[in-house]
Amino acid sequence: MVFLAFAILYGHSARAEEPIRIRFSHVVAEGTPKGQAALAFKREAEKRLGTKVRVEVYPNGTLFSDADEMAALLGGKVEILAPSLSKFEPYTKKLRVFDLPFLFDGVRAIDRFQNGPAGLALLGAMTDRGIRGLAFLHNGMKQMIATRPLRRPENLRGLAVRLQDSDVIEAQFRALGANPVRLDFARVGEAVEKGAVEAQENTWSNIASQGFHKRQRHVTETNHAPLEYLMVTSTRFWDSLPALVRLNLEVVLTKITLDNADLAAELNDQDRRRIQKDGAEIIRLSQGELALWRQAMEPVWRRFEPEIGKDLIDAALAANTR
Repeated sequence: MVFLAFAILYGHSARAEEPIRIRFSHVVAEGTPKGQAALAFKREAEKRLGTKVRVEVYPNGTLFSDADEMAALLGGKVEILAPSLSKFEPYTKKLRVFDLPFLFDGVRAIDRFQNGPAGLALLGAMTDRGIRGLAFLHNGMKQMIATRPLRRPENLRGLAVRLQDSDVIEAQFRALGANPVRLDFARVGEAVEKGAVEAQENTWSNIASQGFHKRQRHVTETNHAPLEYLMVTSTRFWDSLPALVRLNLEVVLTKITLDNADLAAELNDQDRRRIQKDGAEIIRLSQGELALWRQAMEPVWRRFEPEIGKDLIDAALAANTR
């Protein structure tokens, strides 16, 4: 009996000492802002918590594609994701606010919105669906890129344009007369290479890291919307963590969010120069030309305001003027 009790106690103690496994899956390259944020999360979490956690980072869709990752999270097959916000459309319509074209003046306005009451409330918008928002991550502002120059909205007319799985972004491209093609990020490179898509919107860092500009040689600097990510976990996993582990992970999340903002700006500036050095054409629009793009996309706001909420859109607009 004494031996049995010792064996049970020893076995329980050994299991208790096993680190908490945290699998962080994402679909982009490690050199991008999100890829670097994932590595920073691993580094900082393991530094603060030592052997209490083991963070495994899976970049480039090596664990799950962006089409499968949400089901994997809810099924307990991965602990942390950082999808682009359009991936959350089945769970909440509120995050569509970030996809509205020309809503934000720039990254600083986005920071003000995300750190204000309306933005912070969005982290809890999906808890009733088993998803807990942890932190927003920047990738950068999106540009238009195509096989032909895009200076005016009508230049997109008739082009096959890749987009994320987003009703807002599809409406945006339909307003411009393009032919939207919904396509997982992992398949975009092949589609670009084969000419199956002739245009897309993306950030400087994603364009450069994937080499899109080597086939789609014309980049129009529109800065029309951000490409934001939301680090998420399942409420089941988060609630199962010891309180001290959760507290330390929250500290880590605050640090990497701040660091990510600076890194995203640096990488996008660096990659813009790289794209230009590679010989792609970068088209800078005048204020009058930008106004034409804004005007062409204006109907998208009116269409989606009822489900996003006027109060949320107003809060975003207020962040531009502070």
